[in-house]
Amino acid sequence: MGEIFDGQLFGAAIRQATPLILAALGGLMSERVGVINIGLEGKILMGAFAAALGALLTGSPMIGLACAILVGLTLALLHAVATQEWRTDHIVSGVAINLLALGLSTYLFRQIIVPREEAGETSVVSMFSPMSLGGLENLPILNALFKDQSWLTLFALALPFILLALLTRTRWGLRVYAVGNDSVKARTMGVPVKRMRYLGVLWSGVFASMAGAFLVLAATGQFRENMSAGRGFIALAALIFGRWHPLGATGAALGFGFFEALQMRLQGQPVFGVQLPTDLLLMLPYLLTVVALMGLLGKMKPPSDLGNS
Repeated sequence: MGEIFDGQLFGAAIRQATPLILAALGGLMSERVGVINIGLEGKILMGAFAAALGALLTGSPMIGLACAILVGLTLALLHAVATQEWRTDHIVSGVAINLLALGLSTYLFRQIIVPREEAGETSVVSMFSPMSLGGLENLPILNALFKDQSWLTLFALALPFILLALLTRTRWGLRVYAVGNDSVKARTMGVPVKRMRYLGVLWSGVFASMAGAFLVLAATGQFRENMSAGRGFIALAALIFGRWHPLGATGAALGFGFFEALQMRLQGQPVFGVQLPTDLLLMLPYLLTVVALMGLLGKMKPPSDLGNS
């Protein structure tokens, strides 16, 4: 078993968890102000496509990341307008965004990138270079965990602590909790509820689209149809499992990332002399997602005003 549970496995778990952390914290920003956001999947997918297209056309991963964020903001703004101005059901709006992203990314991929590949041109983009650890490379544990990681991974690991400080130590954070728990009382106290909700949803678009950009610019180097592969829903499960808390959501995302890395490591390797079916291994992260969403891992208490326009 020592050949399975080594430093490389945990390093891969952190890498697999990076887009989940970013997307889960994006969902946190939205749902903490009372807006249900199941459109994370669509934002990840369109963020990945925009990052791939931007980096492919310019050769710059930073421009690709900027394109991803711009697209994520656009989808988030659409969700905010639908829920806050048109009073659309939050879940219906989120589903619509997911369907829009799936159809639009597939269409654009087949119209723009596939013809390039058929013409013999590459669809592989320039990726972010791994971060240098400097003198920390001499520390075996840190070297195993963070070797070949991109700066996006380090940003994702630092982000929950930044958000925790902002949510618990600032006036803005107190307003976020007030809006999410009782928007009527917050409004009577002079809190700009609608503006807080818009900002929360827009930040969710930024972080979720960064998760999609990570898949292209720091993981695979190219876009493929439906490459988000349910990560938006896993991130939502991590948010719920983490009880709408930055550190809790991050911890849950790391757990899901570990199972994702574990199933990849176990493929082709017997466990206690038994060769597990590949399909069984592939379902591990999604099985845990279902368990979390069913509330079987403890009672989940969302923000009191979640889902109310």
